[in-house]
Amino acid sequence: MKNRILIFTLFCFLKTFSQNTNFITQQIAINNLIDGTLLIPNNEEKPNLVIIIGGSGPTDRNGNQSFLKNNSLKNLAEGLSSNNIATFRYDKRIVKQIKQGNIDRNILFDDFVTDAISVLTYFKKPNSFNHIFILGHSQGSLVGMLAAQGRADGFISLAGAAQSIDNIVIEQIAKTYPSLSKEAESVFDYLRKGKKTDNYPIELASVFNKDIQSFMMNWMQYNPQEEIKKLQMPILIINGTKDLQVEPKEAQLLHEAVPSSSLELIDNMNHVLVTIEGDNIENSKSYNESFRKTAPQLMEALLRFVK
Repeated sequence: MKNRILIFTLFCFLKTFSQNTNFITQQIAINNLIDGTLLIPNNEEKPNLVIIIGGSGPTDRNGNQSFLKNNSLKNLAEGLSSNNIATFRYDKRIVKQIKQGNIDRNILFDDFVTDAISVLTYFKKPNSFNHIFILGHSQGSLVGMLAAQGRADGFISLAGAAQSIDNIVIEQIAKTYPSLSKEAESVFDYLRKGKKTDNYPIELASVFNKDIQSFMMNWMQYNPQEEIKKLQMPILIINGTKDLQVEPKEAQLLHEAVPSSSLELIDNMNHVLVTIEGDNIENSKSYNESFRKTAPQLMEALLRFVK
């Protein structure tokens, strides 16, 4: 009986604490909403730590969603930790809620900021790391920007927008559904006044569904070009030239807001952080191709900045 207990205890330990040749892996629950993976380099006594914040939607710690598996954030974290930089990446709270079948319909953008601050606070307390950097990908860029203020030692915007979300959405609709642009602007006029509306085109239901209008109102109050100015720390801004979701001009605008920041435009890198040599078909397919490696120029830029 004692042997069985010993084997069971060892099994549970291995599930939460494992090691490869370059780093130690720990599974950590920050609180009852946030679970994540910490990678600690073997050869660094007090390494720098990069906290990685994922993008929009129910994105897990690896950068994946239900029907899209690219492991973009997992590969990024492992690449950094193989180069003596600790990383922590975590599931967005909505991921855990979906798994538990208990989705909060009243979730706000600010909740994601609260979660990022909780993660940062958790790792600052034990004083186990030299410097702590926040890296926000896509939507996570603005989340990280807000969380980092007065708390982190450095900030990295990776494929982050410079405009408020209402302006971004209107711009995207103008490109894909130009005939619906005026109706979209009308909906945002309501939201800017703090009012919900049922008067939106059915084609845009995924953007303007009434269930997410409170989230959108909360999100659109932030202007990244103003928020990034509040960061009194080193800043690195990165975008790929083949990003289908966030154009390089967004990175340029963020850089112009803080000219002292470092700007890196990675040739042929797309939104899931891999190199695309072909057309948009190859680009789109890569969102569900986990075998692809992180763009090497991205890793080089991150290592230069963090080290």
